[in-house]
Amino acid sequence: MIERITGKLLEKSTNSVCLDVNGICYEIETTSGTINSLPHINEKLTLFTHLLIREDAHILFGFNDHNTRNTFRLLIKTAGIGARTALSVLSTLTVEELSNSILMQEPSILTKVPGIGQRTAERLILELKNKIKSETGLNSTQVPQIHSDLINALVSLGYSCKEAMKIINFVPENLTISESIKYALKLLSAG
Repeated sequence: MIERITGKLLEKSTNSVCLDVNGICYEIETTSGTINSLPHINEKLTLFTHLLIREDAHILFGFNDHNTRNTFRLLIKTAGIGARTALSVLSTLTVEELSNSILMQEPSILTKVPGIGQRTAERLILELKNKIKSETGLNSTQVPQIHSDLINALVSLGYSCKEAMKIINFVPENLTISESIKYALKLLSAG
């Protein structure tokens, strides 16, 4: 197993990088979050990796940190979730957003990920709800029901999961659900 890889960044595309390690160039597939945080071309880069060996290919996946790689490994162990779908999940949601959506048991957040339907979202929640905290190293606690309702309401109004997950931290917890929605909408419209 290749634990991590360090080298000079030669190329980057929308979903992969080319890393030169002492004259050997490795193509490494990764998430959009990792791509967005890459250094400039010809600078040193270290990625935590996962090597997937299939009959027809050896594919190297790279991530900025242990938590993201551990979450990727957890996702691909789930029935019906392949490496490409796991990358899609981690490109759409952060590890924390994924963890919170599983802990809140909100399939509507997961279905916003390309390639994840209602059934797959429910399977992810069922299989990962007890594993997500220990495997990813996150210290998450159960999210209050009002936050879950607020996220559902904002997503149904057309806001992205990321916007909804970010805004719930700014909404006071002592409000009713309708007051929370109004407060969140004011915050979102204010920018």
